[in-house]
Amino acid sequence: MEPEDLVCYGFDASGLEAHPAAVVWPQNVSDVVKIMNFAYANGVPVIPRGAGTGMTGGAIPLGSAIVISFERMNRILDVDRENLTVLVEPGVINGKLQRELQRHQLFFPPDPTSMNFCTIGGNVAENAGGPRAVKYGVTRDYVIGLEAVLPDGKVINTGKKTAKGVVGYDLTSLLTGSEGTLAVITKIRLKTLPLPEDVITLLVLFRELEQSGTAVRDIISHGIVPRTLEFLDREAINAVENYKPVGLPRDVAAMLLIELDGAPSVINREAEQVYDICGRLGGDAVMAEDSAARNKLWESRRALSPALYHLSPSKINEDIVVPRSRIPDMLKILSRLSEETGIKIVNFGHAGDGNIHVNLMIDRNNREEYGKARKLVK
Repeated sequence: MEPEDLVCYGFDASGLEAHPAAVVWPQNVSDVVKIMNFAYANGVPVIPRGAGTGMTGGAIPLGSAIVISFERMNRILDVDRENLTVLVEPGVINGKLQRELQRHQLFFPPDPTSMNFCTIGGNVAENAGGPRAVKYGVTRDYVIGLEAVLPDGKVINTGKKTAKGVVGYDLTSLLTGSEGTLAVITKIRLKTLPLPEDVITLLVLFRELEQSGTAVRDIISHGIVPRTLEFLDREAINAVENYKPVGLPRDVAAMLLIELDGAPSVINREAEQVYDICGRLGGDAVMAEDSAARNKLWESRRALSPALYHLSPSKINEDIVVPRSRIPDMLKILSRLSEETGIKIVNFGHAGDGNIHVNLMIDRNNREEYGKARKLVK
């Protein structure tokens, strides 16, 4: 491997960079054991790596570490339709798994924005969520068993294959979300669900920012739990339309992208309630006519993060969570902070569980602006 090839494994979506000492591509657990034995004996740091889409710096090889890339451990090993589980290697792409399970009328809910690129191993390490988390939860809720290699090369198996298992320490949950700091995961058993009967996708447009947040609060308080309840403010809508236009109106303050799934009779009734709630708050709702229209809307939502780089050369992004009842207040505060400082703030995210991605669009080379933005983050 040439030195320049190592550069590709020295960064992830966090923007941090470091030069790895080496990169290895194991093909099975035995290979991982050998790597860990060597690293342990020689005091060399090891960094497991999926696709490098994480934003927390978990894949950065600090301290001249060895990067273990799981690109070649990418098999779906077993789809157990009878027990509603699937066994995979860590390098399986989330979107590929989704499509394979759909063939079996099964459903794996966690759907990060990077689902067409990110790996299941990375999702487990980061405890990834996604738009469907409001109804279905995050990755930890679906990991029922793991095979992992400890720093000294010992292989452990955690969790269960059965639907119920309540005895002993929950090491599976401990490893999920540990970002590769405790062990290197080599096999993952996931719980799946039956594929929902039907899906309805609604797009709701608001003239007032605060009203969109109130709609989120009111939908949930009425006992409706959509499978997705996504929020985009005006700046986010404009960023998408400039980058990957789908015909969203630019003269609105905010939009909600809402999906309901389940039995048609149930979700049709819930859709009527959502229309009514949003309508009372001045929202204009339209329904996606078919799966092509639905996919087009989701393509634009998933294009939002790269679209922001067309607004400014750099940004500071903060991932905040507030109680759902306080979303209207938070949106008001963010709008006020932007006006007071003159820094453009773009907001979008999973409003259904109170999770807002706050993006401060700044030029890092402008010292005064960058300093002001750092104070604003606090």
